[in-house]
Amino acid sequence: MNGIEGKSIIVTGGAQGLGEGILRRLASEGARVVVADLNGEKAQTVADDLKAEGHEAIAVKVDVAERAEVKALVAKTVEAFGGIDVLFNNAGFNKPVPFFEVDEANFNAILRVNTLGVLIGMQEIGKQMIAQGRGGKIINTASVVGRQGNPEFAPYCVSKAGVISLTQAGAREMAKHKITVNGIAPGVVVTPLWDGLEQDMIDKGVIKKKGEFIESFSADILVGYPAKPSDLAGITAFLASSESDYITGQIIMCEGGMILV
Repeated sequence: MNGIEGKSIIVTGGAQGLGEGILRRLASEGARVVVADLNGEKAQTVADDLKAEGHEAIAVKVDVAERAEVKALVAKTVEAFGGIDVLFNNAGFNKPVPFFEVDEANFNAILRVNTLGVLIGMQEIGKQMIAQGRGGKIINTASVVGRQGNPEFAPYCVSKAGVISLTQAGAREMAKHKITVNGIAPGVVVTPLWDGLEQDMIDKGVIKKKGEFIESFSADILVGYPAKPSDLAGITAFLASSESDYITGQIIMCEGGMILV
């Protein structure tokens, strides 16, 4: 992909799942990558693995909803790679609770990471990109449920709708600095997040066995199967590359044809 080689790219939530898949694709195309994750040990393992394959990578432990830690992430990236070209705001989590059982703690915890964390990342990395004066790219991970709500995880839906709005707002604000802001909206992606989600739903009595929910949620996917992180690698590489320079403020649905919005 044109315009990826040599770029300094941060991926939050990069220690596993979709984030790790994004990192591995970008590193394979010559990017210098930062594995940013709340789990510092897993992040270091991924970075070490990438370095063993001949890629440039560092690991940074970060809570994306703590501004001081995000500022430290910026400083460590600049120290290692001289600047920041691309940010993937990918960190997020879900804790499903039936609609009438959602409480303030559940709601606030999810929005703190999934939405506030995206805002802080856009602000702090955006300011660094502006100071560098060479533009940049910010890509946020939204979701199909940001377009179409689900009663079993309403706060998660709200958080991802917020990501969509922040993407549009950020695109309008940063265009004058030659920074594009876009998002992807995956559907069902087979990652550890889904394993945890299904176990939570079993514990709540919503489903009876592993695999039941992902099967039902995947039933309307037109291409016939849930995604693996590698299935989304191409679109993420495109958004990080110079080939997407004329795209901003967009949410790209990459969900196999689940909701057609």
